[in-house]
Amino acid sequence: MKILSLRNNLLMTAALLGTHAAMAGTDVWFTPLTESAPVVAPNQLAELSSPWVTPEGISQKNALSLREVEDQILSPNQSIVRVPGLGSSASMFDMLAFDPTGNYLFIPHETSVGAGCSRHNLYDNSTETIFAGDASGNWASDYAAFDPCRWTPNNTLFLAEEWAGLGRVVEILNPMAPPAEIQSRVLESIANVSHEGVNFSSKFEDTIYFIDEFNSGSIYKFVMKKAGDYTVGQTFVLSVDSFLSSGGKPAEDWNQQPAGVVREGAATWVPLTNESGTPLPGITNPFRDGPPNDPRTSTDVFGGRPAADDAGGTPFGRPEDMSVSRLTNGNEVLFVAITSENKILSIEMLDKRNNGRPAKATGKAFVRVMASTATPRNLGFAATTGTLNSPDNISLDALGNVYVIEDAPNGSSTGGDIWFVRDKNSDGVAESIDHFMSIRVNGSEATGMIFNPAVPTEYAVSVQHPISTDLTTVPNGLGDSVWLFNVSNVPNGGFVKKLNNAKGLTNQ
Repeated sequence: MKILSLRNNLLMTAALLGTHAAMAGTDVWFTPLTESAPVVAPNQLAELSSPWVTPEGISQKNALSLREVEDQILSPNQSIVRVPGLGSSASMFDMLAFDPTGNYLFIPHETSVGAGCSRHNLYDNSTETIFAGDASGNWASDYAAFDPCRWTPNNTLFLAEEWAGLGRVVEILNPMAPPAEIQSRVLESIANVSHEGVNFSSKFEDTIYFIDEFNSGSIYKFVMKKAGDYTVGQTFVLSVDSFLSSGGKPAEDWNQQPAGVVREGAATWVPLTNESGTPLPGITNPFRDGPPNDPRTSTDVFGGRPAADDAGGTPFGRPEDMSVSRLTNGNEVLFVAITSENKILSIEMLDKRNNGRPAKATGKAFVRVMASTATPRNLGFAATTGTLNSPDNISLDALGNVYVIEDAPNGSSTGGDIWFVRDKNSDGVAESIDHFMSIRVNGSEATGMIFNPAVPTEYAVSVQHPISTDLTTVPNGLGDSVWLFNVSNVPNGGFVKKLNNAKGLTNQ
């Protein structure tokens, strides 16, 4: 029998797994950490060579950093956007995206003005800016705060504005082209909100899910009029069926709702527009440009937020990132990080449409708490002193396991964490959250964790806004960076064994 190399075995496994939507659960495959990492001073060896505390057997290496890319002596042909005068917010690497080959990483810049996107070649270690803000020449009136960065089924790239800008989604139509030939457009068909979580259905070819990151933020979906055409479609907002009848107030913050308000359980996708994207009577135009202000006190706020309020959308406490998977019963599920509430929701889709057909009806869903501060930690292993704090990003591995990345450090001396959400029976409710990784870089947060679609044992994570990005404070600072990890050497086979078992593959 032909002996498969480890890499070829993994590539085959990735291809096989890619033909089926992964479900959300295996047992834990590593020995969890027992504490959050202590923070070290900027530019110390720990930041430069090994900024992460990880379980045994996980390797880490630097893929790129601001300092490396901007060093014109070592890399004369590289480029990246660093907005002058913004200190540690000068670039803000955020939600990474891989191309399908796993050879290129796309890095959005979450800056308050002049947002852009860089394309990094992992094999020749080169970086190019493929989209840059500052079209006005004064850094004051262009794109801002690109947070989500998603490779699309059409082999284009989404970038979208979050806490600054006008709440727009930009589509890069040819993300692999030379920088001078890059073409882009603003998708006027997707509601203007504070975008972070945006993802594509794995079951319905016509559906995009997205989130408004706000303390009264809602969860939306866009159903294309024609599958594959992102320019025309119908927009919906999620409303828990008992929310309004229990006294819920759509415009109020999650923590200002009256006692007894229901925000879990059976839910309905309520339309904001018709199938051609025209706002329904009584609904604010969800495509209105505007700053990310509070609609209760500002009339110039972008339109997606008040449109959701008009339709009775259910508010959550800063819903941020999301991933899409399947439960054991085959239903599609959204995993959503609810930052201000310190929990992760699983939202099961109960829509029984045929694959790829536009939604004539609104569709049903069911909202559950998947994990929270009440979920056991490191169940069956040594306890951890770390606690779930401000969950922000969601990542899925090739087996469908869920990882949750915290928004910021737990304190000035303690780093932020990444957690493995253990859901062995794939029912959308975790048995445990297991302490996976912790960062020790001063002033930073982890973000953008994403697994390589071609090499499923490899994943990337950004280090955002460390103090070392501010060159006036830390001369020659490493700055924002991206790190690559590989789990192939975790003891007892760990992740690799579970990958092989998933499709009956064995190392011979």
